[in-house]
Amino acid sequence: MRRLLLVAPFVTAAVAAPLHAQGAPHLNPLVDLLAARKPVFGLYAPSNRRPPARPGAPPAPETPAKSPAQLATDALAQGGSDYIFDGGMEHDFDAGYTSFTEFAKGYWSAEPFASGGVRRLRQPLVVKTPEIAPDPIKARARIAQQLNLGVNTIVFVGVESAEEVKQGLAMMRPASSGGTRPDDVGAAPKLWGMSEQDYRAKADLWPLNPKGELVNWSIVESKAGLARIREIAAVKGIGVLFPGAGTLRGVFTTTDASGKRAFDEAGWESAIQSVLAACKEFNVACGYPAGLGDIELRMKQGFSVFVIGWGENGFKTVELGRKLAGRPATNAEEWR
Repeated sequence: MRRLLLVAPFVTAAVAAPLHAQGAPHLNPLVDLLAARKPVFGLYAPSNRRPPARPGAPPAPETPAKSPAQLATDALAQGGSDYIFDGGMEHDFDAGYTSFTEFAKGYWSAEPFASGGVRRLRQPLVVKTPEIAPDPIKARARIAQQLNLGVNTIVFVGVESAEEVKQGLAMMRPASSGGTRPDDVGAAPKLWGMSEQDYRAKADLWPLNPKGELVNWSIVESKAGLARIREIAAVKGIGVLFPGAGTLRGVFTTTDASGKRAFDEAGWESAIQSVLAACKEFNVACGYPAGLGDIELRMKQGFSVFVIGWGENGFKTVELGRKLAGRPATNAEEWR
């Protein structure tokens, strides 16, 4: 079984190859990056949320809220980011969906397509969807709503079985490919800038369909999921598999009778490494929510897809990651 490429500090010929050498570019550049085994770096979408005030610090000056179009423009201005990530629909789908819909409107009005002869998104939209297993009927409807906004990547959270992943993957695929996605595709064809017929041909799941423009990420973040990590990683159609490092930190934290909390760091790290090992065994890209302090280590270990927080530290993390990976500073340079 082939293993994932270690990306730092060594850069192989396959990783260093320009994207245009990998074949006809996709509308969704994540497909080309993953196919070329290139490390991927993306930022959370910016928002109008204010950081909590530090004790004793003077109140921050009031600044006017930005419109969704302004926030989208800010996100797209980060030329080193490979995608825009939104996790707001994970816990309260209805509220998160309403907010994301406004952001998506701003995104599609903010010139998200790269300049040049190839129609390609500068930064595709990646969104979390709530857990599938508790209510597959609702899950199918939610995923369809997200795809109909022109989303390119759906992230399954709290995955605990291979069957759950298979159900979710089918929800992303059209009936013509054996999937269960509803026939109504909403405004997605217009947003992608193509006919409905062309959209239906392209809105399928990569790598199951090499010409597909949709990608799945799946996150394992419970002991039940960790116990089945190999069977989950073996599911064909997962584009990227993640350990849910933040949630797993809570899983490996206990409270004793006195109320004192204890974090089992060794157990937590072992869980993360078990996901990475399964990714390597089944030749699936492995993701991690990295920051400036750990991205180099995680890249050396073999993680290759990174979700990074918005802000100055996040921008520096993207810059460092691209440098370690041997990628140009911006996508515009890479796509020349």
